[in-house]
Amino acid sequence: AFPSWTMKGDAPERTVSVALLGADAPLAELAELAEAVRFAGALVDRPTSDLDVDAFVAEAQAVGARVGAQVRVLRGEALRAQGFGGLWNVGKTAISGPALVVLSHEPEGAKTATAWVGKGIVYDTGGLSIKGKDHMPGMKGDMGGAAAVLAAFGAAVSRGTDQALHAVLCLAENAVGLMSFRPDDIITLYSGRTVEVNNTDAEGRLVLGDGVAFASRDLEADVVIDLATLTGAQLMATGKRHAAIVCNDAELEAQAVAAGQRSGDLVHPLVWAPEFHKKEFASEGADMKNSVKDRMNAQSSCAAFFVHEHLDKAWTGKWLHVDLAGPSTADDRGTGFGVALLLALL
Repeated sequence: AFPSWTMKGDAPERTVSVALLGADAPLAELAELAEAVRFAGALVDRPTSDLDVDAFVAEAQAVGARVGAQVRVLRGEALRAQGFGGLWNVGKTAISGPALVVLSHEPEGAKTATAWVGKGIVYDTGGLSIKGKDHMPGMKGDMGGAAAVLAAFGAAVSRGTDQALHAVLCLAENAVGLMSFRPDDIITLYSGRTVEVNNTDAEGRLVLGDGVAFASRDLEADVVIDLATLTGAQLMATGKRHAAIVCNDAELEAQAVAAGQRSGDLVHPLVWAPEFHKKEFASEGADMKNSVKDRMNAQSSCAAFFVHEHLDKAWTGKWLHVDLAGPSTADDRGTGFGVALLLALL
């Protein structure tokens, strides 16, 4: 209700008083959660002139230092050298180059590991498949998934969890420039799968593909949850208040729905039927294309299918995909959607 970020010179100071009924309300925990939600919302609100990849990396490093987490940063040419073809190609032409940031909390004796993977496109022009003047404004918020992951990670580690927890931030600016990747390019993602680009504006799934491959192979997480402002079709499917989820495990799907109802970050399942969606990505020259052939065939489910295909093939864990394109903003402000959902689910 009261965003914390503004660049207005005359923004008024506000004091908000909150009254809770019930003697056992966990006030300290709720206050920390509220601040985490506002932090995520503020990241979404900040324009790319203020929050480019460099600034986002600095925010992640500050969170890691505050909670005592290990922070690893892979940037620029190192991404290409180590096989992160999705992140590298999407972000390589921007002034502030792409980055993979991994924050890790690994308490002694942890029996399970969870990885949260966030799409962090700090600005999305659409690349060479450019969005145009009517659809580009607002694309500063195309990093709502990474914002939620970072804020939730900080809150979870601060309040304490006996699980191993990782936050994987896939950060890039999908800019236009001399080094822009092109439709018809074939790129290799970290999974080893080749992708024929037929739409540079379907870039979020390319960076997420690298992220989930890393989470499932290198981090060996038992549960991988990716969050992304991935498809405009999500708003058509589940609206502005419910994020769309796709999951490979019925129990985890039900837990996500229940966590959404408890936290207020509402979610609703979409169809998960890869046997019907695989054909949408058929390519003559690569393992798959990056955008669907038929936009009338469950676009949001298809986008989730693309991400799923880059999980490590030997991995047998649980995967949940959260498309929060609609509920990540309201009235042109970031909502911090996803923070409460992740913490309730954890």
